[in-house]
Amino acid sequence: MTQAIDIGISEAKRHEITNGLSLLLADTYTLYLKTHNYHWNVTGPMFQTLHLMFEQQYTELALAVDLIAERIRALGFPAPGSYAAYGRLTSLTEDDGVPPAEAMIRQLVRDHETVARTARSVFPVVDEVHDAPTTDLLTQRLLVHEKTAWMLRSLDA
Repeated sequence: MTQAIDIGISEAKRHEITNGLSLLLADTYTLYLKTHNYHWNVTGPMFQTLHLMFEQQYTELALAVDLIAERIRALGFPAPGSYAAYGRLTSLTEDDGVPPAEAMIRQLVRDHETVARTARSVFPVVDEVHDAPTTDLLTQRLLVHEKTAWMLRSLDA
């Protein structure tokens, strides 16, 4: 038997929030997978720098997917967890083949900016119901994605 959730946010609003968080989870997982792929396959004069940077980035993203999924669960809904679900929900595209390092950088900038927009899109409902824990999670995700995009853009100057 499941106990009712009574945290001061209606079921309808919790569902609306988790729908947005599910999009964020799908984008974050897709970005994790893409960044890990780039880590494995980057080549060229910036190999060492990018290989290490991509490792730091995918490690952070791996931790982030857990935080996002756990927030969805705390709000009372199942977190999506399959490639099929992520494929339907994500706004990111996957690569065919292995792009050159410079293209990897540009693609990751675009992807981090996209994930930042996805996170930002959840704020209206979160703000409406004063969901501070989700606000904190979204703020932290924005900080990471905006900083990462800036750092990657700086490589491609």
